[in-house]
Amino acid sequence: MAFELRQELKLTQQLVMTPQLQLSIKLLQLCRLELVDVIQQEIAENPLLEESQEFDREGSEERLENADEIPDKQPDALKKLEDGLEFDWKSYVENSGRESYNSYDAGEERTPLEARLTRSSTLADHLTWQLHLSSLNQDEQQIGDLIIGNLNPDGYLQTSLIEIAKDYLLEKSTGNELGNITTFTHVNWLTILRALQKTGKVLSIIQEFDPVGVVARDLKECLLLQIKFLGVEGSLLEKIVKYHLPNLETKRYRVIAADLNISLEKVIEAAQAISQLELRPGRPFNDKEPQYITPDIHVFKTGNDYKVVLNGDGLHKLRISPFYLKALYDKNFASPLTKEYIKDKMRSAIWLIKSIYQRERTIKKVMESIIKFQREFFDHGVDHLKPLILKDVAEDIEMHESTVSRVTTNKYVNTPQGIFELKYFFNPPISSVHGESIASVSVKNKIKEILSNENPKSPYSDQKIVTILESRNITIARRTVAKYREELGILPSSRRKEFH
Repeated sequence: MAFELRQELKLTQQLVMTPQLQLSIKLLQLCRLELVDVIQQEIAENPLLEESQEFDREGSEERLENADEIPDKQPDALKKLEDGLEFDWKSYVENSGRESYNSYDAGEERTPLEARLTRSSTLADHLTWQLHLSSLNQDEQQIGDLIIGNLNPDGYLQTSLIEIAKDYLLEKSTGNELGNITTFTHVNWLTILRALQKTGKVLSIIQEFDPVGVVARDLKECLLLQIKFLGVEGSLLEKIVKYHLPNLETKRYRVIAADLNISLEKVIEAAQAISQLELRPGRPFNDKEPQYITPDIHVFKTGNDYKVVLNGDGLHKLRISPFYLKALYDKNFASPLTKEYIKDKMRSAIWLIKSIYQRERTIKKVMESIIKFQREFFDHGVDHLKPLILKDVAEDIEMHESTVSRVTTNKYVNTPQGIFELKYFFNPPISSVHGESIASVSVKNKIKEILSNENPKSPYSDQKIVTILESRNITIARRTVAKYREELGILPSSRRKEFH
């Protein structure tokens, strides 16, 4: 076989993600708070960037209204720089994600950051604190730590006592008479029995800790611990929990009354009392800090039209420092090496400013397109939300779907109907009787409205909801109703029924 070396000319097309495009995409998908952080970091790293002090709350609105004229308002010097300077964009983008260095006097003594942070007490912290205040010996406290370490966020024990006893023996095996064991087969049965007895004793003690019902192995044990704490052992409540918990969950009160030979009224009273018990003892320690939403966009109604204004709080207008502009154009002001450094930073500053303006224009276009498609929602509310997909908006504003997806990611808008995530306005269609389509969110809202008006003594079944929706020209399968009901956190009809 002969090998031949030759030259060949070939014309191809390929998509290249330039550094400029990468930076633009990065800024586009940031929410307002993240953008503020990026701008502050860039200002700290680039000496040519500075914030204009002529900022007010209406500044962003004025800037958006005149967005198309922004390039013309830039100084001629910036245009010349943009046309004539060469800049290593690849290096700039790769280094743009690094954290800025905050310099300070090394001799200055400062409080460590971790010493200034606080956090709320967890369930494990609360139980461990009580464990260390108890009269248990060292071995028992070691078992207690293992038990507490195997609790789920709701306060239930997730493993068996034999597994806890095994872990306890494995920890005790190092450096004592047990040797270095790996399985129970290497341990005398009497040692295993003693470990299980200790584990059971410690479990009983921890089950008396606050909150009441904690460290239970199942729901029945959790409720029985609370009944014991209330001092009503041997009562009807205990009997129902012990022997009829499945019937209680499905509200089969008549079955319970017949089996216990008591009246239905007494069963209902007992069921109401049991419903006041805590099903998740660890709930008070699971509350997360509230997440406050700062809208990225505001939509105001002016007459018959809607006006889109980006939230400009905390965002100042960026500009190029006049000092460095003078240094660049004054021949005697700086050395050639310094001017080269200024040129590099000037290029990055100009592109950042242009990218931010482009980001604002794109977000405004997307929001205006959403208003055009969802005008009835903005006028009348959730019931009038229409089906919408990313492709519809992308075709309307003549951009790619991926661009619309980035704009709608992690951004919120404040509307006359409330605050919503931009993705809220995009919903798959559901066909109606007359061939029209309705958004899935609107269907969920209608289901919620139907169930809020039902008779608690005779709640609607999923099939009944299907019939009611059909009377409103909405065709939907029963399994879809069940799916939406579960997503709304609504129980089935058998568990919503109330007895009086």
